Amino acid sequence: MAASRLLDIHARRMRATGRGYYTIGSAGHESNAYVAAALRPTDPALLHYRSGGFFLARSLQAGRSLDDALRAVLLSMLASTDDAASGGRHKVWGDASLAVIPQTSTIASHLPRALGVAMSVSRAKRLGVPGRWPTDAVTVCSFGDASLNHSTAAGALNAAGYTAEQGLPLPLLFVCEDNGIGISVPTPAGWVAQAARRPGITYLAAEGDDPDAARATAQEAADLARRRRRPVLLHLRTVRYLSHAGSDVETAYRAAGELTADRARDPLLALARRIGGAAPAERYAHIAGRTAAIADQLADTPTLADAASVIAPLAPRHRRDIARAATTPAAPERRVEVFAHRLPEQAGPMTLAQSINAALTDALAARPETLVFGEDVGRKGGVYGLTRGLAARFGAARVFDTLLDEQSILGYGLGLGVSGMLPIPEIQYLAYLHNAEDQLRGEAASLRFFSDGAFRNPMVVRIAGLAYQKGFGGHFHNDNAVGVLRDIPGLVVAVPSRPEDAAPLLRTCLAAAAVDGQVSVFLEPIALYHERDLHEPGDRGWLGDYSTDEHAGIGEARVHGDGRDLTIVTFGNGVRMSLRVARRLEADGIGVRVLDLRWISPLPVDDILLNAAATRRVLVVDETRHAGGVGEGVLTALVEKRFPGRMARVASRDSYVPLGDAADLVLLGEDEVEAAARELVTR
Repeated sequence: MAASRLLDIHARRMRATGRGYYTIGSAGHESNAYVAAALRPTDPALLHYRSGGFFLARSLQAGRSLDDALRAVLLSMLASTDDAASGGRHKVWGDASLAVIPQTSTIASHLPRALGVAMSVSRAKRLGVPGRWPTDAVTVCSFGDASLNHSTAAGALNAAGYTAEQGLPLPLLFVCEDNGIGISVPTPAGWVAQAARRPGITYLAAEGDDPDAARATAQEAADLARRRRRPVLLHLRTVRYLSHAGSDVETAYRAAGELTADRARDPLLALARRIGGAAPAERYAHIAGRTAAIADQLADTPTLADAASVIAPLAPRHRRDIARAATTPAAPERRVEVFAHRLPEQAGPMTLAQSINAALTDALAARPETLVFGEDVGRKGGVYGLTRGLAARFGAARVFDTLLDEQSILGYGLGLGVSGMLPIPEIQYLAYLHNAEDQLRGEAASLRFFSDGAFRNPMVVRIAGLAYQKGFGGHFHNDNAVGVLRDIPGLVVAVPSRPEDAAPLLRTCLAAAAVDGQVSVFLEPIALYHERDLHEPGDRGWLGDYSTDEHAGIGEARVHGDGRDLTIVTFGNGVRMSLRVARRLEADGIGVRVLDLRWISPLPVDDILLNAAATRRVLVVDETRHAGGVGEGVLTALVEKRFPGRMARVASRDSYVPLGDAADLVLLGEDEVEAAARELVTR
C-alpha cells in the first residue's frame, strides 16, 4: 500500500521533468490491496485503473520482490518497451504471469468480459477441455463508483444476476471502489449502496480506512464467490487523493472542508496506526528511497521507436498455419456421426444458409473448445435457421441461448476467448451491434495491442446484416452501416456472398482465431441466405457446392469471369446484382469480370489492382452508404496506387432503410449499376 502511494507521488515528479507519461493514480484506494490478499495469484483479475495496491499485493503474493514490483510499474509509467504489461503502448495493470488481464477502461467496458472469464472456469471443466484458470478460480473485476452508472456496468451486473438465477456457475467478485466522485462530479451519498444491489448478486460493504474490517469483508466476499460459485459485489468505500490526474486542480471544484474530511480517511495512515510504532514510517521512507533509485536506474529505458513496432501485435498473420488449420476437419468418423451419415460435400448444391450451418457443424466437431451462442441460436436454431440442429447435436453447454443484451453477448465471447475457448457469438442483426460496438473496438481488437501479444481473445462474431431483405424490412432488419467495423485496427471483416465461399471464409476466420488469436466479424447478407436463383426463377444459379479442403486467405478476393472491358468491384448483395448486370452487358459484347472482395477489412488491394489493370476501367458497386461506405476504401486504394484507368462508383443513399417498397428508393439497384457500367465503358 505504501509502494502504491509512493509510485503515484513519483509519477508526478517524473511528469514534471518530462520523463513520465501517466499521472492517474491510486492514492486513497490502496485498501484494494486487501482484496488481493483475499484472493490467489492465479485468480484472473480485471482491474480498475486505481487498483495499484491490488497489483503490487498480487506481485508480492506471487513471490516477487518489492523492487521487482516497483520496477514493473515504473516501466509502464515510462512507456518502456521492457514493460511486461503493454510493451510501452499504455500504462495498464497487466501481467500474464500474475493472471492480471490488461484493461484500459475508464467506463466499465471490461465488466462484460469479466462475465465470460468467470463463465469459462466451469464451462471448460464441464466440456473436459483445457482452461486457462484453475477449476476453483474466482474472477475479480474492479471499477469506480462513477463507472457504476454506465450502461455497460448496468448491463453486466444485470447479466451476472441473470446468469446466476439460471443456476449457472459464475464465480465472480465485483469490487466497486467508491471514492464518491467522478473527476469533478460527486456521486450522491448512498447511491452506490442502492445501485449496486442486484438480484442474484450478494452485496457486501467495507470501509477502506478500517483495516481489520476491510480485510475480513474482502475475505468473506472472495470465499463466498469461491464456495458458492455465484457473483458477489464488494462495495469498498475509498477516498481520492492527488486529484483525478496530474493536470486536474480539484480545489477548483471541491470545498476545503471536503478535502479535509478525506484526509481523515487515509487507508495508509489507518493501517500504520493499526500496526503501531515507528516501523511503518521507517518502511515508508525506505520504499520512497527504493522508488526514486529504481526510477533513476530506468532513466534511459528504451521506448517504441517506429510505427512498425507500435502496430506489431495488432494482427499477426501466420498464413501457412492458418491454411493448414482451416483445411483440417474433424476425424471422418466424427463427421459422419455429427452429420448423421449425410456429409454436406455429398449433398449437392446448397444455399448460403445451408453452407454456413454445415460449416458451423464442422467447426464444432473439429474443436471441442468451440462455442456458439446468442439470442435464439439454441432451441429455435436462429431466426433464419442457420444454427438449426446444432444444440441437439452438440448439447446446451456448447450451443446456447443468451439474454437479450449485445454487450453481454460480446463480453461472454471476450472472456471465453481469453480463457482458452473459441467463441462464435451471434449478433442477431447488424443494427443491434451498434449499442455494443465498443466491446469490439475498445476491448476485443485492442487486447493484443495493449498486452504486447501476451493476451488474446480469439473470436468470430457472426452478424446477420446488410439490406435487400424482402417481406421483413425496416431499418433494424436492413442495416447497411459497416463503416464502424472497418475503422477498428486489427479487426478482420469477412462478407460471404456465394454459398461455395461461405465455408472457406468461416473456416479461415476460425483458423486465424485459433492460430493467431484473431478477432473477426463474419457479416452475413440476410437477403442471400435462402436465395437459390441467379438470372431466372428456377435456374439454381445461386447454389454452391460444399467442400472441406478449401480456405480463403485473409485479404484474397474471388474473380468471376475474365472480361477485358470492365472490372466490377463489389461484395455481398452487390455480387449477385453485378453478375446479373454482367450477363446483360456481355450479351451486347462488353466483356466483364466481377471481383468479389470477400474481405472488406483488410481489403484485397493486390487483387483489386491486378484486375483493374486487366481492363483499365473499374466500377465499384457498393451497397453500403455513399458516405463511409466500403467503396471509399476501394477508390482510395486505386488512387494511392496511381491506377491510370477510369473509375466510377455507385452506392446506396445516405439514409436509413425504410419499410416496404420505399427501401428501393435509397438502396442501390441493378438499373443504376448497369447504367453506370455502360457509361464507363463508352467514355
